Amino acid sequence: MRIATWNVNSITARLPRLLAWLESSGTDVLCLQEAKVAEEQFPSEQLRELGYESAVHATGRWNGVAVLSRVGIEDVVKGLPGDPGFDGSVEPRAISATCGPLRVWSVYVPNGREVDHPHYAYKLQWFEALKAAVAGDAAGSRPFAVMGDYNVAPTDDDVFDPAAYEGSTHVTPAERAALASLREAGLSDVVPRPLKYDHPFTYWDYRQLCFPKNRGMRIDLVYANEPFAKAVEDAYVDREERKGKGASDHAPVVVDLDL
Repeated sequence: MRIATWNVNSITARLPRLLAWLESSGTDVLCLQEAKVAEEQFPSEQLRELGYESAVHATGRWNGVAVLSRVGIEDVVKGLPGDPGFDGSVEPRAISATCGPLRVWSVYVPNGREVDHPHYAYKLQWFEALKAAVAGDAAGSRPFAVMGDYNVAPTDDDVFDPAAYEGSTHVTPAERAALASLREAGLSDVVPRPLKYDHPFTYWDYRQLCFPKNRGMRIDLVYANEPFAKAVEDAYVDREERKGKGASDHAPVVVDLDL
């Protein structure tokens, strides 16, 4: 069974690439982030033609998450129970579903913006709510994973140059402590292999030739419970999908399971 997570940075802009990738990759379940469309505008029909059902939580602004599956979708939960919200509203940043033998969450963790910004405090609160929401499934016997754009690099090895991020979000001790706390719920980091270079970066800024210079970060993560982790046969970053015209600034993270 092949599952993946991908921040597509607008499904409208990336639709031709997404459809082609689904056809060629053999992916059974895909968690998407940053859909940037309203639910009624989500391309469910085009995806259905390829054999994929869609579960979507989106409002058409800068967020939006989805789960695509060709092995069935059941027990969909939209939103994060206990979501603290930001600036008076709750954003569509999480969706969960049962797809065949496993359950997944697709999450788009708040960016945090700047360390002294209210969005940073919101990010840490959101992590606390996420941990509470997934604790039951994480401890269960069914394969389970929380997949998505975490907007945190777990260690200094997960950025091209730690000095380049000094004083910025994504690398602070508090954010990394939030990741560690989430793992304490019974989840482990499924670290993918890179298809090129030494580090499995998943995000490269569009600016300053970051991708060709491999100035990236590993912020798209797969956090899995023990039954899921034991079933992993391979995991890799599909770096090819970051190449060329019209690419997202994130690459898909692909996991093959023996299920």
